[in-house]
Amino acid sequence: MPDGLDFSPEACEYNTLYLREKMHNSAKIIVLVGLMGSGKSRVGAELSRLLKLPFVDADKEIEKAAGMKIPEIFETLGEAEFRSGEKKVMLRLLAAGDKVLASGGGGFIQPEIRAAIKEHSISVWLKASLDTLVERTSRTDHRPLLRGVDRAEKLQELIDKRYPIYAEADITLVTDHQSPKEMARRIMAEIDKRETAGKSA
Repeated sequence: MPDGLDFSPEACEYNTLYLREKMHNSAKIIVLVGLMGSGKSRVGAELSRLLKLPFVDADKEIEKAAGMKIPEIFETLGEAEFRSGEKKVMLRLLAAGDKVLASGGGGFIQPEIRAAIKEHSISVWLKASLDTLVERTSRTDHRPLLRGVDRAEKLQELIDKRYPIYAEADITLVTDHQSPKEMARRIMAEIDKRETAGKSA
């Protein structure tokens, strides 16, 4: 394969098939981390499609386990109970089975979850600017941490607290002005580079 990835339409199919074959030859879990609005679910779904791996959204699994939507969990049980359930679900998902896993924004912040991600998976931080996060999260009103507060101020607070921890991820990619397809191919390329470097070390 030539150095780097050619994102022109005629090269995309070749790049995807090449990387899919390489990644299937080494089983793994790929975990996407980052703040709400960074694109974890959309990028994860696209990445799983390209790799032909199952896609799992941790927030959806938490809702299934709890029998209620995440805003309801926050309202009726509180954030502490949500984080406890999040830990149980994430540890279960990380215990077995190759997949692309989109974690909740606070998942990687919990030390036990972060340790399990480091042990069992390749982690990818989808990093986004404040402007991007504000724009993307303004499209919906289902995020409990953004209800009843100034959106930009809250997101900046989360950036200040969480970005130093997200920086512990194996791979960091900026998502501003990138489509899910572009991001998925960039992730594949970065994982390929990482594995190639590991074999030559």
